[in-house]
Amino acid sequence: MAVPRAKTSKARTRRRQDINMRLDPPTLIECSSCGNKVLLHRVCPKCGFYRGKQVINP
Repeated sequence: MAVPRAKTSKARTRRRQDINMRLDPPTLIECSSCGNKVLLHRVCPKCGFYRGKQVINP
């Protein structure tokens, strides 16, 4: 079995963990009716449209 030659340092461990724990910024798209930036698969809070249909009255 493979055995590490030396203890992995805290800096090395934390650097590796930090890369995997990073959060990606949310993906924003333009609303088709008003051009407002909205999260994917969400109703536009400005105009109330979702996939070209009026869903709510803002």
